[in-house]
Amino acid sequence: MLKIGLTGGIASGKSVVASRLAHLGAVLVDADALAREVLEPGTPGLAAVVEAFGSGMLDGGGRLDRAKLGAVVFGNPERLAVLNGIVHPLVRQAAAGIVAAAPFGAVVVQDIPLLVETGQGSDFHLVVVVDAPDEVRIRRMLDHRRMTSEEAQSRMAAQASRDERLAAADVVLDNSGSMDGLLAQVDALWAERLAPFARNLLAQTPADRPGGPVLHAASSEWPRTAERLITRILAALRKDAPDGEPAVLGLDHVGSTSVPGLDAKDVLDLQLTVPALSAAAPLEPALAAAGYPRVHAITADTPKPTLPDTTAWAKRLHASADPGRAVNLHIRAAGSAGWRFALCFRDWLRADPDTAADYLALKRRLAELHATDPSTAAYAAAKEAWFAAAEEPMEQWAKRSGWVPPSYPS
Repeated sequence: MLKIGLTGGIASGKSVVASRLAHLGAVLVDADALAREVLEPGTPGLAAVVEAFGSGMLDGGGRLDRAKLGAVVFGNPERLAVLNGIVHPLVRQAAAGIVAAAPFGAVVVQDIPLLVETGQGSDFHLVVVVDAPDEVRIRRMLDHRRMTSEEAQSRMAAQASRDERLAAADVVLDNSGSMDGLLAQVDALWAERLAPFARNLLAQTPADRPGGPVLHAASSEWPRTAERLITRILAALRKDAPDGEPAVLGLDHVGSTSVPGLDAKDVLDLQLTVPALSAAAPLEPALAAAGYPRVHAITADTPKPTLPDTTAWAKRLHASADPGRAVNLHIRAAGSAGWRFALCFRDWLRADPDTAADYLALKRRLAELHATDPSTAAYAAAKEAWFAAAEEPMEQWAKRSGWVPPSYPS
């Protein structure tokens, strides 16, 4: 199933988005609704709240007086942390039950107001953030929720900042305009990304990438996105490993998108390091479930003329099933020629602007030459002669600079 984490600050419009996604066919897990359920009379959750905050938090009928409790915790980080420590584990347990019961191949959307604050981003294939400027949200709270300005500010202060939420987002839905505009964004997200992503997951196939090479201006978002995906992939592998320690030594952002200032195809290359290539096969089910099905079994990069041993360049290749974020996940053995080349070439281009400029000129020339190709295969093959010629100066740079590849504990 495709797991979506949906979040947004108070008065951002998150509930509208959640309802629309449910209407479109998603299985909705509403954390707010679950938070109410786990504190109903007779529940262990309500008993724990009374023990922590006193019986004064109950109304005359023995139910939780949420207004009283809110007045105690909002603006008081210590007391809020106590409440969250009671409620959040219970909500997660209830949510897990709903997710487990979802139909095979479903899109499951978990509406979690404090997703960022509780560090749950790596639990999902995608994090969707509903966003609106702080001043817009304050105005909504004053106009529609009858809060005072102080109350609105206090509620916002108890949540992550807008910048923190945006940094955690794979998708941002802008709700600073009209309701129709927001709903149109949700419908497009469903049709163009979520539904095909779910189909690809079910079929365990990468997303299509038709067309020739298109270079994009270097983006500061590439390394930030890569870091988020690295965290998510490693979390998925740890969760699947019997002892919580998968046979993985490292996961690095490599390729052109890892070099600041270098134009590139909007495809992130990640290199997953394993002690030996034989350790890659057991990772395949977890990677496929995480959204990175296998493209080939054991294959090889095009061997460089000066290193004709294809075994030294062997790898496994996985790719993203998400049509909205192209990723190549290369699995290579530590110490192999292909593994070393990916890391050294990246660091060389980062350190040598002249070489980076030379490589960029090549990329632009070849991208123009192959712009009408049905795929990027010919573009990639055309770069091989440049790579072969660059190998010796790269090694000279490595020797001069003292560069050495990462080492891992045995």
